[in-house]
Amino acid sequence: MNFLKYLIRKPLSTLAVTFIFNLSSNEGQLSICIPSHAAMTQSNVTVLSANISGGYEWGNLYRPFSVFSVLTLTLLAMLVVATFVWNLLVLVTILRVRTFHRVPHNLVASMAISDVMVAGLVMPLSLVRELYGRRWILGRALCQVWISCDVLCCTASIWNVTAIALDRYWSITRHLEYTLKTRKRISNVMIGLTWLLSSVISLSPLFGWGETYSEDGLTCQVSQEPSYTVFSTFGAFYLPLCVVLFVYWKIYKAAKFRIGSRKTNTITPMAEVIEVKEAERQPQMAFTVRHATVSFQTDGETWREQKERRAALMVGILIGVFVLCWIPFFLAELIIPLCSCDIPPVWKSVFLWLGYSNSFFNPLIYTAFNKNYNNAFRNLFSRQR
Repeated sequence: MNFLKYLIRKPLSTLAVTFIFNLSSNEGQLSICIPSHAAMTQSNVTVLSANISGGYEWGNLYRPFSVFSVLTLTLLAMLVVATFVWNLLVLVTILRVRTFHRVPHNLVASMAISDVMVAGLVMPLSLVRELYGRRWILGRALCQVWISCDVLCCTASIWNVTAIALDRYWSITRHLEYTLKTRKRISNVMIGLTWLLSSVISLSPLFGWGETYSEDGLTCQVSQEPSYTVFSTFGAFYLPLCVVLFVYWKIYKAAKFRIGSRKTNTITPMAEVIEVKEAERQPQMAFTVRHATVSFQTDGETWREQKERRAALMVGILIGVFVLCWIPFFLAELIIPLCSCDIPPVWKSVFLWLGYSNSFFNPLIYTAFNKNYNNAFRNLFSRQR
């Protein structure tokens, strides 16, 4: 290698370099012709040859695209655009409608910020990586930035879902103690903790906790250090997963208890007959007073019960989609470094993009169960016209 560095530093007038590369075989031949100092003749030219193989697998970087690959990349690009636009629309609506400047819409805004960052900073670079056969050609510095943003935004998105589930749980089960002032204070604390924990998990590899970039194989991935793998996967997924499953179980129990305790409230006094006599010798005057049965019966759900039922359904769907989108990726992330095994790269990409799709479903689910957002969207578009 020192000899090659010496040759590279020689001026072009005294050095002729020929590089022949075979893309199909991933091997190349480097021929270096060094003219002697006496004369530029054919007899005194020394030829060095070196075979180069493996390494970067350049043939994979410039492979022809099949129809399936083009369709897949097109769908992924559409997912990136739709995720960005949808979350940006939610943010604009929250900013423009003054009634949304309170709890729980601040939690929704935090979730939309993390998801729009996923769509704007993380997914496009991941799409570029897919274009080059899952190889990273953008260098070490941009790899570290991309991985940090990936872990930061995805972890924040997951914990924002957890914060919304907790807020719904407390508002349903403790609506008397969970006042607006308390709700605002707790939601701000949850938002702060969400971004703080996400920052700690994402920035740890930058301080030497594992390596994210490999120049030999042009790979850029989350640090595979076993200790960091356990810390990041539990902090970013398994801990919030336990929280949301516990929360939804409690919401389900509370809803089931309320439905079972709903009974018909009926007040039925006994019928009474009161006889009134005015005098002995006068004709008897008697009248009867009968108390009618008074019944208070709730045939349908009250407004609050309907609201709680919609909230419980929304939280259940939000949690279900969150689990389905992220659990394949985090199972692979936890198992692969610990068992020193591997899975095909195509499955890694499938699991990763399935997790990214959760950022598309989050605002879709939340706004679908909130009539205020639907009305705000209609007003926003009608004003634009």
